[in-house]
Amino acid sequence: MSNKLPIGILGATGIVGQRFIQMLERHPWFEVAWLAASDRSEGKPYAEAARWRLKTAIPANVAKMTVAPAKPEGAPKIIFAALDASIASELEPQFADAGCAVVSNSSALRMQSDVPLVIPEVNGDHIRLIDKQSWRTKSGGFVVTNSNCSAMGLVLALAPIHRAFTLETVMVVTMQAVSGAGYPGVASLDILGNVIPYIAKEEEKMEEETQKLLGTLNGSRVIPAPFAMSAQCNRVAVEDGHTESVSIRLKKKAQPEEMIAAWNDFRAEPQQLRLPSAPDQPVVYMTAPDRPQPRFDVDLGAGMTTAVGRLRKCNVLDWKFTILSHNTIRGAAGAAVLNAELLKVKGYLG
Repeated sequence: MSNKLPIGILGATGIVGQRFIQMLERHPWFEVAWLAASDRSEGKPYAEAARWRLKTAIPANVAKMTVAPAKPEGAPKIIFAALDASIASELEPQFADAGCAVVSNSSALRMQSDVPLVIPEVNGDHIRLIDKQSWRTKSGGFVVTNSNCSAMGLVLALAPIHRAFTLETVMVVTMQAVSGAGYPGVASLDILGNVIPYIAKEEEKMEEETQKLLGTLNGSRVIPAPFAMSAQCNRVAVEDGHTESVSIRLKKKAQPEEMIAAWNDFRAEPQQLRLPSAPDQPVVYMTAPDRPQPRFDVDLGAGMTTAVGRLRKCNVLDWKFTILSHNTIRGAAGAAVLNAELLKVKGYLG
């Protein structure tokens, strides 16, 4: 018998649910034991219920699993949630109330004051908010979230700079991949040869979540980071990988070589603990003048590394640069798996 921890996936048939299955196929600590999705998938073998969109095959054992109802009864105690926000706001509390550890990719509860919004390299200490949740007291269950996919790469790039030089202003313009819209996502006639300068609620998420992620835990709440933040978000005809153009103003003066060293030298608890999904280098600076590019760089660190490039002076603020991160791996399923690994070593998963 396996000594791995059994996990369940809510929203298992969607793109992020599929990424969970792919990333957990050979995971040393966790194994997929339960799958749930919408009513139309319930009772079907997973291979029949899911329109598999990834380049690797469905794991044979998962393909045969029957999709269960999205209810806590019969579910494992560790749940990865890949749900639309409207559904997550109802279901995730039900599972936490039933004693499940819910590791969520949804935006539904991210900004709730007692729910940790976590990137382990940046603010792993925020998981202590779990102990303030009423679910934890009542049943032992809890909810932990990872950030929006567009905020993920941005915050990984900002964190070492903020720690060394203190951010005063951040302005970011995103060029976001179509996979971020799920499947079937954006219609081909809308996106091919086009840029769509609107993604519902995306700009608000980026601004709020970035400040919470880089904020300070003070007892039972997070004090948001005080820098000014502005985001403009666009959907572009790229399959995977969110590219972002960033301009920043710093409180302390910085030289370009100091900033590049801050990125390349950035390591944190996931690297020290050698968590299975943690990249050796969470942020990499690329020296070529035309990099990073999604076609060539999105899979750095198995999709878990943020690439930074094109650091140069900004005539309005101080500095500007380009970042790239994999939106469905580091920005979604991989982020949640890494959160679960941190929870395990901290004793929150039993």
